[in-house]
Amino acid sequence: MIARRFVECVFGILCNKWRILHTPINLNPDFVEVIVLATCVLHNFVRLRDGIRFEETLLSCDITDIPVIGTGNPSLKSKDIRDKLADYFVSPSGSVPWQYDMI
Repeated sequence: MIARRFVECVFGILCNKWRILHTPINLNPDFVEVIVLATCVLHNFVRLRDGIRFEETLLSCDITDIPVIGTGNPSLKSKDIRDKLADYFVSPSGSVPWQYDMI
């Protein structure tokens, strides 16, 4: 559950910066995956260019557990997308220098 909270906070930071993530994206899921990855790359680029401002990473969101809807078992497609995103965030191109110091 802790990892889920980190992912929710990270996605909240991305949503604060990129408006396209404020609403559901009505496109092909494969293209949505590309859009989310592009926002991650752009976010990392902007942070490297402008420097990291800690106050931008603070969220005023409640990090309570989200209730499980349905069986709680994700589909194979969603697991595949999650795994691709996880692999990207720990790769040299998707990681930021300080991410392991924050866990």
